[in-house]
Amino acid sequence: MKDFRRLTVWHKSHSLVLRIYRATGAFPREEMYGLTSQLRRACSSIPANLAEGCGRNGNAELARFCSIAMGSASELEYHLLLAKDLGLICPAVFVDLNERTVEVKRMLAALQNKVAADR
Repeated sequence: MKDFRRLTVWHKSHSLVLRIYRATGAFPREEMYGLTSQLRRACSSIPANLAEGCGRNGNAELARFCSIAMGSASELEYHLLLAKDLGLICPAVFVDLNERTVEVKRMLAALQNKVAADR
């Protein structure tokens, strides 16, 4: 069992979750069960899956949960683009959140490679 709090990618993804929650707090009420929920669930899934993978047995399980986290990060990328295109977030906020998402994806890929090499 590994401590997920020691992973830099977990800290970055947790910080991203906090930023997404702040950004979506200003969304219209009618989006509460739509895009607001989708963005929040996709982004919170990233650090949650890292935590779960660290709590499982062995690197194979961690690699599987890293893969799930990567899928959630890709989903987040799309939902951010949709929010921007709908005018729910301004272009500057989109750029910031998208860059952070891409950084997390790069870090997830690196962690997946490291875990695979350690098997």
